[in-house]
Amino acid sequence: MKTIPVAAQMYTLREEAQKDFAGTVRKVADLGFDAVEFAGFGGLSAREIKSLLEETGLQAASCHVPLEDLKNNLEQVINDQKTIGSSYIVCPYIDEREEEDYQQLIPLLDRLGEQCRQEGITLCYHNHDFELKKLSDGRTALETIFDDTQNENLKTEFDIYWLKKAGEQPEQWLKRYQGRSPLLHLKDMTVDDESFFAELGTGGVDLDAVFQAGEEAGVQWWIIEQDESRRSPLESLAISMDYIKQKFK
Repeated sequence: MKTIPVAAQMYTLREEAQKDFAGTVRKVADLGFDAVEFAGFGGLSAREIKSLLEETGLQAASCHVPLEDLKNNLEQVINDQKTIGSSYIVCPYIDEREEEDYQQLIPLLDRLGEQCRQEGITLCYHNHDFELKKLSDGRTALETIFDDTQNENLKTEFDIYWLKKAGEQPEQWLKRYQGRSPLLHLKDMTVDDESFFAELGTGGVDLDAVFQAGEEAGVQWWIIEQDESRRSPLESLAISMDYIKQKFK
């Protein structure tokens, strides 16, 4: 199998990071990750983040940035990415989800993505399960977002847990948007009725199919995230990272 670097999404460690952001990033490095995906800088400046990455040997795979910040402060967001060496900005979540909201969102993402592209940065969109709701034309909101934006302006960051939660097969989405999926959130799901977040290799998601489809789709970063955990988040990340190491050794 092709070697694709692995990042940890810092949202997984939000409680630890709130107490000691830099120390938590150092622990991510100790687990053997290649990079982090940021969801905020924990009160540090972009220059301080750059120094922390240099110290730990980690890279910045990407950054989740709220849509409001992308709309109102894109120049600063882009400058921060350049400072820390991140090539990808991700729109992580939307609050307004009616059909008319998507109709307004799509041209906005197209415009923001073009501005990012002109600065050498790639804009991606991260899904949850609510985007799998069908709109009046029979397409899901997620299909509409990607089909109605320019390929070069908006890429995918598929979250395989939320696709699975919505009854979808994640590998089919990767195949459909082959060449447009540089980032992928790796997650697993318990096989009980709760369908809770699980460490990689401990649940029921067909990860082998995801790995194969991801490689064929041109994934540049595997990104491990666990929204919630039944053990300590650091332990969960360690279990998932050990699974990856065994899978690709």
